[in-house]
Amino acid sequence: MTHLDEVMTAVDTAIANNIIREMNVLLCELSEDSRLTREERFTQQQRLRAAVFRHSTEKKELAEQRRNWLTRGGIIS
Repeated sequence: MTHLDEVMTAVDTAIANNIIREMNVLLCELSEDSRLTREERFTQQQRLRAAVFRHSTEKKELAEQRRNWLTRGGIIS
């Protein structure tokens, strides 16, 4: 398994776990990884950035949906 394969597996795992802290740590580690080319690093970091964005968007949408359910008809149930 090449280093790139290991990095891709780590990125896949971080995205599957959907834990922001884990993705941010990996983003920082990738910034300092000299064994990857600039393009390889960028590609993997973009995958993580997109996952962080989706996570934040989904969380916001779920919070809004929950607020709507709780205040349905103007009554908090």
